[in-house]
Amino acid sequence: MSKWHELERRFTERLNLTRRPVGVTFLDAEPTDIGRFSGTEPAGCGFWRRAAQGDAFYTVPADHYNCPIGSYTHNISLPAERSHELTDMLNMMFSSGYLRAEEVPGVFKLQSAPRAIAYAPLGDTGRDPSVVLFVCRPNTAMLLNEAATRAGAGASLPLLGRPTCMALPAAMNQGTTTTAGCVGNRVYTALGDDELYVVVPGTHLEQVAEALDTVAAANAKLADFARSRMNA
Repeated sequence: MSKWHELERRFTERLNLTRRPVGVTFLDAEPTDIGRFSGTEPAGCGFWRRAAQGDAFYTVPADHYNCPIGSYTHNISLPAERSHELTDMLNMMFSSGYLRAEEVPGVFKLQSAPRAIAYAPLGDTGRDPSVVLFVCRPNTAMLLNEAATRAGAGASLPLLGRPTCMALPAAMNQGTTTTAGCVGNRVYTALGDDELYVVVPGTHLEQVAEALDTVAAANAKLADFARSRMNA
């Protein structure tokens, strides 16, 4: 069993995950050990859905052009003939009241544009992921955040919202990040009403897994203690 399979098993058991955690790796060159994505997705987070369902593949910048907002957070420039699409999308969001112009500078983005992006279920990844995406319910998001804090991999960020994809560069730069998601992501990934994302930087994944063992056991003891007080 590979290190990644073992890590996925540990996280899945401790957190009772119903979706496979997804490793996302931003690369400087196209990989040769997995296949290139073939097809289209209306948004970049559609690649998360495919990977959670078991696919392993990589994308190139052009695969992300259908998602102007996701291209922005991934520092991918749209081609000249499509460059207006980001402005069009933002103007639609502004006019609908979904977003205010003054919020845009606060959106996290990658520091440099990737040449390729690899996606795979954590257990099937063949490389050190830049980040790992976990779909959690609030109670398991609590455990994962406590483990990240214990491991020194937590971020001093508030709960993030729209756009969901900015949580990836946020986690890479600042540590484990939680996002409630956005309406587009929830449609494209079929995220449940009771689910949200926790994004862990790949550089701290093993430390978070170790801390999770301690945190899960401690929470079980404290839950018993709290129940005993309720029944006293």
